Amino acid sequence: MLLTGQQLPALQLLNEESCSSATSCLQDKMLAAFFDAPGGPETLYVKELAKPAPKEGEVLVKVEASALNRADLLQRRGKYAPPPGASDILGLEAAGTVVELGLGADGRWKVGDKVMALLSGGGNAEYATVPAGHLMPVPPGMSATDAAAIPEAWLTAFQLLHFVGKVQKGETVLIHAGASGVGTAAIQLCRLAGAVPIVTAGSHEKLQTAIKLGAATGFNYKEENFGEKCLKFTNNIGADVILDCVGASHWEKNLQCLNTDGRWVLYGLMGSGEIHGDLLAKLLWKRGSLLGSLLRSRSKKYKEELVKAFTEQALPHFIAGGPIQLLPIVDSVFPLHQISDAHQRMEDNKNTGKIVLQMPQ
Repeated sequence: MLLTGQQLPALQLLNEESCSSATSCLQDKMLAAFFDAPGGPETLYVKELAKPAPKEGEVLVKVEASALNRADLLQRRGKYAPPPGASDILGLEAAGTVVELGLGADGRWKVGDKVMALLSGGGNAEYATVPAGHLMPVPPGMSATDAAAIPEAWLTAFQLLHFVGKVQKGETVLIHAGASGVGTAAIQLCRLAGAVPIVTAGSHEKLQTAIKLGAATGFNYKEENFGEKCLKFTNNIGADVILDCVGASHWEKNLQCLNTDGRWVLYGLMGSGEIHGDLLAKLLWKRGSLLGSLLRSRSKKYKEELVKAFTEQALPHFIAGGPIQLLPIVDSVFPLHQISDAHQRMEDNKNTGKIVLQMPQ
């Protein structure tokens, strides 16, 4: 069992008083990412906790790999609490094996199935409980580390494009953070839908990755006015849909290049949420729609419908040999005990694609 830093003593070790035998106690325990108080990546460590039990309609998954999302960083800082009833453990997606079925969850899944899961929390641990309708089969031949990079990022991108943005064939979609997990998924899903993806990113290397995945062009937001560049690329028509995880720092350029009757889909505030300027007048002049969307707080039914639609429309394209190949992009893989290093990499915006956590074997 590998642990790091000054938090090692905080691990709740087994002892004879708490367990009748080490074997029976170990069966009820698991390792999970943990932090005692909000703060930076250095607050994270690995702790032994009680293994969850599946409730009615739930499945218990032995997690092989999980992945990081910006929501995890916000939760660690104390700025994004889990929804009511969700696990306090970090992690919004995971891949692994079904090991137990709760009452009423034995319709589609069986013990031994390889699955990937959309979670409201609890993924950065050796075990996680999941509503049966929030599971998807791992595509044949795909590793757990690749599968763990799919649920949250790809379902978010699919939701933003289809459920919220109502993207249509031939439309132009401007995707901010084009080399992120959601960005790399959105590029490929745009191509699958017959739309034209264009992106912003903060480095030449990230733009090149986005273009290799199918982006028609890309703009370095640190060096260029992406609003002007987008208008030039679209012959002054602009973007029909904007997927925006940045917010305030991009709002003027977003409106500059938003097409008339365009849809600006806001799903994050990496660049602040405090607007200074006449946003409403400019949005009204464009007859634009500003649509806010979060996935984590959606209802169980909504998520089930999203998982079902994605499973039917997109998941088959992850299987090698199809006419359109979708690929999860993994930036790096960290063992669970290096979770603080994984968070620091995302905090520093060094990742292209998903940062994955591998559980102890």
